[in-house]
Amino acid sequence: MALMQEQKYLKVFQKITKLTSMVLDHQQVMDTIVRTLPDLMAVDAATIRLLDAETSQFVMGSAHGLSAEYLSRISIDTDETMEMILSGYPVAKTDADQEVGHRDQELVQSEGVKSVLTLPILFQDSIIGMLRLLTRNKRVFTADEISFSMALAEQVGIAISNGRMFKEMENQVDFMKEVQEISTLVNSSLELSDVLDTIVERLPHSLGCKGCTIRLLKPQTNQLELVASHGLSETYLKRGRVENEKNVEAALSGSPVSIYNVSRDDRIYYKENMEEEGIKSLLSVPIKAGKEVIGVLRILSEVPRCFSSSEINFAVTAAEVGGVAILNAKTYQQITLLFNQIEENERFLANILDCIRPQLLVVDKEKHLILANKILQKEMNRSEKDLLGIDYDDLWKDQECDAKNCPVNRVLSTGKSAAFTHKITQEDGTFWYERTASPMVGSDGEVEFVIEVIRDITAKRQLEEEQLERVKLQGVIELAGTVAHEINSPLFAAIGTAQLLEEDLEKQEFRDDVVTIIRNLKEIGVLTKKMTTMTGFESRDYVGDTKIVQIK
Repeated sequence: MALMQEQKYLKVFQKITKLTSMVLDHQQVMDTIVRTLPDLMAVDAATIRLLDAETSQFVMGSAHGLSAEYLSRISIDTDETMEMILSGYPVAKTDADQEVGHRDQELVQSEGVKSVLTLPILFQDSIIGMLRLLTRNKRVFTADEISFSMALAEQVGIAISNGRMFKEMENQVDFMKEVQEISTLVNSSLELSDVLDTIVERLPHSLGCKGCTIRLLKPQTNQLELVASHGLSETYLKRGRVENEKNVEAALSGSPVSIYNVSRDDRIYYKENMEEEGIKSLLSVPIKAGKEVIGVLRILSEVPRCFSSSEINFAVTAAEVGGVAILNAKTYQQITLLFNQIEENERFLANILDCIRPQLLVVDKEKHLILANKILQKEMNRSEKDLLGIDYDDLWKDQECDAKNCPVNRVLSTGKSAAFTHKITQEDGTFWYERTASPMVGSDGEVEFVIEVIRDITAKRQLEEEQLERVKLQGVIELAGTVAHEINSPLFAAIGTAQLLEEDLEKQEFRDDVVTIIRNLKEIGVLTKKMTTMTGFESRDYVGDTKIVQIK
């Protein structure tokens, strides 16, 4: 009888070994074991739970023969049983439904579970999970069954670990390729929105998850701002701030966080929102740019899953690649904005300069023209392209401009503002320009640039000349009136005396001479009258180089 039992165990062991050796995915290994063991071991159900090293909790790996409600219970077993398993000892219970210390006893009873054999799954003397065999009929597990089951659980541990290792190796190769592709994609654009969209769309696809979010820190407030998402509803995304969630705090401190069951983990605040969204598990990783954490990336799964080390490393690496690309894109965005502002300021300044009516130019200390407004361009009959960069002195070639008195030269030599009135003779006349130059001093106190303003003062000069002529005219008129007044008194006396003399003279010839004198005196009187009423005069040629004045 014992020999037959040993042969049966040997067949079961060989079958499990064969089955597990044919499968390289540890999830398939677990699924194969829980489906096969009930028939081989004459039990009703089997479960495998894996130990989450981060939380020291056993999370569901695979199950067969049990309801979802029973599997989702909070408490797996009593505290004593869990301590025994964590210590590496198997625990067999015959009346599990009658146990008092179980917090979910009602679920055990409603499921109809009577007997349970709980076995630690070991690999290299470390607990990696637990295997549970359950019956709905009361059953006493013998020492041989427990011993065999322990050996079987150990084989299961080896199979799971091998499957994990193979999967990890396979994932590492796949993830390396994926990281390269993501790196290529995110670095192919400097548009921040394109970079963010590439990351949130690619990562959940690579990990087989529901969705992804990226939140970046705002330097001004140190708060997280949602900047990109994929696969998630607006209602879920608008649930509230997440800075105080423990998983986010850990990610912001630089550590990735994997959560198997978001509905029961105290590191999650918005459990109801996640349940409504259908989110079961979560992976939160920091987004880094160098050593600085600039945000948080969260990957959300709609099925319960324990993220493997290779998956976590992949997410961390992808987030770092994304962080560098995000920083580059933000820098480019800032540079573009700065250039746009500079261009806008330049346009604004150019418009102002072009509205200035005088000619305006700016030269550097080597006397190269670096700015010329439109008025100057029009006056020089040259385009801005032709003017910029030329030597300042070339502007005034063949013109009456004294280099010694040039205001730009004086500013460059003295560092002080200077002015000069410049005459230009052209076919259509003579023009006068007032040139005023001012220095622009650098931080070292040296003149870096010179601003010159050139005003056409021809009309002003003409007005000044006209005013001078008017002053001269007024002086002449006043002088003429004064002279006429001074002449009139002796003139009238002379005429009176001549007239009396004419009456006293007896000889006609003498009388004729006096008449001539009287006539000439009267002509002088007419002239003095003109002088007192004159409004202007003009000169005209007389004899040779002599000019005489004609009174108006």
